[in-house]
Amino acid sequence: MLLHVLGTAAGGGVPQWNCACPGCSGARAHPDRRRRHASLAVRADDDRWYLINATPDIADQMESTPALHPGPAARRTPVAGIALTDAELDHTLGIARLREADRIEVLATGPVRAALRDRAHLDDVLTPYIRLEWRELGSAPVPLSEGSDVEISAIPLSAKRPRYAARDTGCDQNRAERRADHRGEHRDDGPWVVAIRLHDRRTQGTVLYAPALATWPEPFETALAGADVVLLDGTFWDDDEPRRSGFSTRTAHGMGHLPIDGPNGTAVRLAPFAARCLYTHLNNTNPLVDPAAPQHEQLAELGLAVAAEGMEIEL
Repeated sequence: MLLHVLGTAAGGGVPQWNCACPGCSGARAHPDRRRRHASLAVRADDDRWYLINATPDIADQMESTPALHPGPAARRTPVAGIALTDAELDHTLGIARLREADRIEVLATGPVRAALRDRAHLDDVLTPYIRLEWRELGSAPVPLSEGSDVEISAIPLSAKRPRYAARDTGCDQNRAERRADHRGEHRDDGPWVVAIRLHDRRTQGTVLYAPALATWPEPFETALAGADVVLLDGTFWDDDEPRRSGFSTRTAHGMGHLPIDGPNGTAVRLAPFAARCLYTHLNNTNPLVDPAAPQHEQLAELGLAVAAEGMEIEL
């Protein structure tokens, strides 16, 4: 199994077009600090690749990755499909960018598929251009593509809906849903946010990809114990970062992301595991977007690091 990290930023990328925070200003002054939206490419077999999430940067990400270039026929592409961790716009807008293809396969949970079809009207918009072939993404491992040794499965994380798919039952209900999400409860409408587990039956290598992590349920902990590589939510360094930065009145937890630092942060939870653990989905306010930030040394002391864009991982 071969993985290619296509992007490592949270919503808006780094720099974000309307932001002059230190992270964004630093990225404008130092282009090597720029980060595209978080995404991952996985080779299913010799000539077929799947993208984990389809971001607004999808075309640029593919052009920067020779393995994803079309050829040798004029209109042949090695990109066979997309697997989605959730229905957020930052992870799905790129599907529309692929409208020049004849068809594309999309793996998603039931709630995510329903949101994109019924709320975002993705099928209605794209049907004149491309045929979307939907596949159910569930907890049972299935081949990523027909005949592939790479299996894909989903681990439910939370019931956090994107804003465009929020229930129409009033603010009190929405607040109740957010409280349920923070407690790790899953309602009967199925998982909205999942971690994706990729397992190569031939090499026995296993990867866990969780760019949005609002809870730490037991199945996720179990999957961590069996993983060789983990790429997970590094949106915020600490819980108060969104409020301190001035762009939100909510904490990291309140925005649906477990912070990295702190007594219950993800860093101390990850440290005991043998897997190679890499943070992705960094917000522009996160000090880790600066390669010289001392927080990198703190992670290194725990055996952790930040994923680099363009890096390849073979298992």
